[in-house]
Amino acid sequence: MRFAVALPWWGYALVAAACMAVAFGTYAGARVAPGMRARLTVLRALALLLLAAAVLRPVRVVPPAGVRDRLVPILVDVSRSMRIADAQGPARLQRAIAAARDLEGRVAGSVRTEVWAFGDGAARTPLDDMQASAGRSDLRTALGTIADHYRGRPLAGVVVISDGGDTSPAGADAPVAAPVFTVGIGEPRITRDREIVGMTAGEPRLADSTVDVQVSAVSTGFGTQPLQLTLTANGRPVDVRRVPVVDGAPVSAVFTVSPDPAVPTVYRVELPVSPGEIAAENNTRSVLVEPPGRPRRLLLVEGAPGYEHTFLKRALAHDPSLDVDSVIRKGQTDDGQPTFFVQAAASRAAALAAGYPRTRAELFTYDAVVFGNVEASFFSRDQLDATAAFVAARGGGLLVLGGRSLEREGLAGTPLDEVLPVDMSDRHGTPARVSLAAAAATGAVQLTPDGASHPATRIGPSADDARRRWAALPALASVSIVGGPRPGAQVLATTGAAADRPLVTVQRYGQGRAMVFAGEASWRWRMMLPAADTTYDTIWRQMTRWLARGALDPVTVAPLGSPTPGTSDVVSVLVRDREYAPVRDAEVQVAISSPSGDERRITATLADAADGRYEAPVRFADAGVYRVAADARRGGEGLGRGERVVLAGGADPEMADPRLNEAVLRRLAERTAGQYVRPDGLAAIPPRLAGPVTVDGPPELQDLWHGAWSLLALIGLLATEWTWRRRVGLA
Repeated sequence: MRFAVALPWWGYALVAAACMAVAFGTYAGARVAPGMRARLTVLRALALLLLAAAVLRPVRVVPPAGVRDRLVPILVDVSRSMRIADAQGPARLQRAIAAARDLEGRVAGSVRTEVWAFGDGAARTPLDDMQASAGRSDLRTALGTIADHYRGRPLAGVVVISDGGDTSPAGADAPVAAPVFTVGIGEPRITRDREIVGMTAGEPRLADSTVDVQVSAVSTGFGTQPLQLTLTANGRPVDVRRVPVVDGAPVSAVFTVSPDPAVPTVYRVELPVSPGEIAAENNTRSVLVEPPGRPRRLLLVEGAPGYEHTFLKRALAHDPSLDVDSVIRKGQTDDGQPTFFVQAAASRAAALAAGYPRTRAELFTYDAVVFGNVEASFFSRDQLDATAAFVAARGGGLLVLGGRSLEREGLAGTPLDEVLPVDMSDRHGTPARVSLAAAAATGAVQLTPDGASHPATRIGPSADDARRRWAALPALASVSIVGGPRPGAQVLATTGAAADRPLVTVQRYGQGRAMVFAGEASWRWRMMLPAADTTYDTIWRQMTRWLARGALDPVTVAPLGSPTPGTSDVVSVLVRDREYAPVRDAEVQVAISSPSGDERRITATLADAADGRYEAPVRFADAGVYRVAADARRGGEGLGRGERVVLAGGADPEMADPRLNEAVLRRLAERTAGQYVRPDGLAAIPPRLAGPVTVDGPPELQDLWHGAWSLLALIGLLATEWTWRRRVGLA
């Protein structure tokens, strides 16, 4: 006990002495017997001391209220994976409920338990009302809910009963200040199940050509019985493949498909459900291939008229997915100034009058730039800086080819040096020129393993077809000797007797892509093959499309993946100005069209000023294809519009890998000084819940004066004193 009115010790002594002095002085001159005087003085002193104590507020210091009410929340996983019945036993949820009841009985009388169900969120739910219907098991959000609900109250521990199939956006964490005891439900090894574990679609090689859809699957418990993979496109059957398997080992298959260029195409692969499988929901998976979108804008800059430019321009100009502008340096005026032949849209021709755009805004209207036989001195320092930013920040593509661009010092030492995928300073010699007979003997061009599968150089329906078509090309006039590839770059094609001279090398740089083509006179591929052979056109169209495809628009909706139906996700929108600098004060509206055609609009808010990124939460209620469109304005001026097509429900992460994931549960228990057990080890938890409990927050003060006893004591003292005073004749 202590007093709320804090005084030094001598202050309390002085108050007590004053009360006793007043009481003594009250009866010092009274004409009563000495014994009665003493009794009256004591009664008066006690009454005064009691009143003084009330003024000083006697209190008792106790721990926070929760410390006296020890709690153990029990979280039971009610996600759909808890429907699984391992080894023909009861469903996981039934075993989890039984474990929760068992634990409640073991700790009854020592701690108080409160049962929660968690899936998409967490809520207090009676065990009898629990159903395994949640779309995901968001353990991170559930623990956050527990931490908020019991803030300032003591938790002897938290018990999580789950199969460990955590599908939290950032993985499970432990925001609660208490040990977490995890109970694993299910079997750590799959007995009988077949699953599509992955499905991806590569980049389109040509809008009217093909895309590789790669599927990974695993079969466990069915021996070597082959998998039958059925592929459909927007519900239409495309292909059926029987794939041999090794029990428990992943296998893969590649489908080469031709998506409709006008509409989004959903490719779905399905495994027939076999008797005895523990989960049928993971036998299907889908992936979305978006249409090519707007035509990509390309700028060709040629150092001099020649066959290379003529054939290249003709091949690209007939590609409906490319909008091509070209500049050719023709010669010089009488005063030594260069002259140019410009072919471009009227709105862009003025910016090319001097041979190359002078400002970032003019250059950034393009998606890819091709330098053909142009030396570094052709450009100003500012133009080279802008071109480097065009690749890194704009996300544009850069292709460099031709002897003038690659001979001698080339672009080494310029701002484009690091943009290029080869080290221009680490090389020796000049272009290697060979006769046609010698070139044919060396095998001309060979694709590397990377090149046989890369969307820029894979020009056949299969890797072997692509290798054969490249190897059948006529010889090049020469090949510039360039340096080795930079770290992270890929050599897609080589030439030479030992196939050791890089011909096509690519790399990603910042947001964009860069390519070096070291060959000379590739127009021979068109002239020396039959007129009906379109290999030359296909190669250059495909490579330039790959370069331009990664370019960002001023308003870009970031990819979302495949959200789960019934959940919410964040749509990110990048907003740039004409020079692709981040815009921090835009008004961004996001329109979402659902598979049923309903549309709703959401205002996005600035999330990252340094990147010009705006975010808006979007709920994907149903499975299907959603269209997301973002419009950005600043001060009434339109900055642009970005669109993205999103497939919800392409994968079911809740049913992926349906085994008991002990690693997640063990890690959570270890990080919180808790313990992981199986249902037969529940006896280890109650002793751990009996330890000391720490609760954040100040202690509580309980007033001792407030209550009937203090009032009755004071009334009793005063009444007794008054009665005795009347008995001895005092007023």
